[in-house]
Amino acid sequence: MRHAFLALMILMGSVLAVSAQTLQPILQTHTDEIASPSRNSVSVALDDLVASGVPQVTDFLEQWVERNIWQRDDGVFYIAVEDGDELTLTDIDTGAQSMAPAAGFTQLRPNGGVRRVIGTALVQFQLLDPDLTRRETAVASIARRPEAGQLAPLLASIDGETDAALKARKVQLANFMSARFADSPADRIAAITSLSADTSVEARAVLNQILSTSSGVAERAPDGNIAMIHDPMLDPEASYGLLVEADLAPPRQTPSDIRTTLEANIDADTIAGFAVAEMNDPAKREAAYAALSDAGLAPLLITAPVRDAALSAHVFYDLYDEDDVEITAAASIALRSVETRVSTAQAVDLTLDALSLASIFFLAAIGLAITFGVMGVINMAHGEFIMMGAYTGFVVQQFIPNYTVSIIVALPLAFAVTFAAGVAMERLVIRHLYHRPLETLLATFGISIALQQLAKNIFGTQARPLTSPDWLAGAWVLNDVIQISYIRIAIFVLALIFLGLILYILKRTRLGLEVRAVTQNPGMASSMGINPDRINMMTFGLGSGIAGIAGVAIGLYAKVTSEMGSDYIVQSFMTVVVGGVGNVWGTLAGAAMIGFGQKGIEWLNPSNTLAAQTYMILFVILFIQFRPKGIVALKGRAAGD
Repeated sequence: MRHAFLALMILMGSVLAVSAQTLQPILQTHTDEIASPSRNSVSVALDDLVASGVPQVTDFLEQWVERNIWQRDDGVFYIAVEDGDELTLTDIDTGAQSMAPAAGFTQLRPNGGVRRVIGTALVQFQLLDPDLTRRETAVASIARRPEAGQLAPLLASIDGETDAALKARKVQLANFMSARFADSPADRIAAITSLSADTSVEARAVLNQILSTSSGVAERAPDGNIAMIHDPMLDPEASYGLLVEADLAPPRQTPSDIRTTLEANIDADTIAGFAVAEMNDPAKREAAYAALSDAGLAPLLITAPVRDAALSAHVFYDLYDEDDVEITAAASIALRSVETRVSTAQAVDLTLDALSLASIFFLAAIGLAITFGVMGVINMAHGEFIMMGAYTGFVVQQFIPNYTVSIIVALPLAFAVTFAAGVAMERLVIRHLYHRPLETLLATFGISIALQQLAKNIFGTQARPLTSPDWLAGAWVLNDVIQISYIRIAIFVLALIFLGLILYILKRTRLGLEVRAVTQNPGMASSMGINPDRINMMTFGLGSGIAGIAGVAIGLYAKVTSEMGSDYIVQSFMTVVVGGVGNVWGTLAGAAMIGFGQKGIEWLNPSNTLAAQTYMILFVILFIQFRPKGIVALKGRAAGD
């Protein structure tokens, strides 16, 4: 008997456990609220669903929001998908699927307001869902449309969050919402104060929402949290317009209104004692209208003194939407702190952008600085050596699919290809044109056109991709304001490496010694046994090879086309001329000046990069008028020449 009773109790417990995990009975209890919901009535059903803890509630609410819940004629609810005249039914509790005619079912179509209420309840389940994707979706949903009722569930979900990134996001979002919706003013002020170090767009949006105002005008200052009292005399016409809109003053008469009123009051040849013939005079017209107004025949003429008197009799104000003075004061202090940090961060970001641009100009110009400084050759084909280096990188990637390895191979290969091309150009053309700058300029310009056409014939006119490795993808992000791409960081590092390498070659090697000797005094160098012809050839090849490496680096983030060299030839010459011909440190200084100058101009006029480049050229022209030898000028070359 005892065993039978024990078995009965176990069976009853099992039945209760199963029924406790069944959603359909709860839905049947609230058939009316679910089938025909309103924003008020649906809350009753949602409260019971949330309190039940049944696992199927999350799926049911998601399908309800998506209007995928159908009710059979006998009142049973299903998840269903239409397939012509048939429905594919899914049992809410068991998940079993079946087919049935659509004629015996009614689709539930909650309106937008009800769906928002359901969504709020759904978030409470999704925040604790075992599926990370659902939790992330819930947090994103709260961020898009934060509401006071979502704060408590969000706070409750933080301690149990297992994903570190999502937990940090929940904490941040809870802080934003606490600043707006926390019950205690002290909690709100604490949350607002913590935002003073947050430069994110969301934090600024929260503070601006707390500090939102509405403008108004009244005969005296209203009760409440006043943000500002405006001086109406700063713009009296606009201020009077606000009075008119608030029905606190009559509108000003237009010339057409005055004329119409005068015409309606003509008596013989006079208007209020003024001759009609005098009405060509604006002052007479206003005087006649004023006389009519005094006689009660026209509205009061709104003259400047009348307008000013009306303005002085009213208060123009901005009123905070937030009633608590301490909260708005804390938000104002926090927002000023954030704006200061944002301004500082923008300056840092602008500096990083300028450094990046300067490093690109330095890489593009350093080869030209060597050839131009040593040989005095104006090489208009220097940009095409940059283009050749970029295309070399593209060709290498066609044979080596590993982008990291391909870049490692492409850098020395680009140097070798452009070094050989530079030596060939010097031997075949340049050496016959020394000390003839105009002919050299024309010849190298013609070569640049020929090289561009050759690249078009080989690679076509469309841009070719030079893909960077995965470890160079993306950007280094410090905050919402400061970020710089890894490719630009790599170019900056490459520029530093080249700076050190070129300084080592020029200062520590025999070739560097000979190059410096020929640069400063070619005649004396020749008398000391140095072959200037050989040095010129090697120097031109070296400068061209460096341009090829620069082309690989630039091609990683810029388009690789036959005309890409033209985008850098002008900046390269400006960099060399401004910095000082034939000087590595001068080239570095010139690149920094042009890079920072162009970015500064872009900051003043961010919508027009071409204008910034134009202004920079004008600045360079003015600069060389006052310092023709550049920032760092050589001291021995003039005597040699």
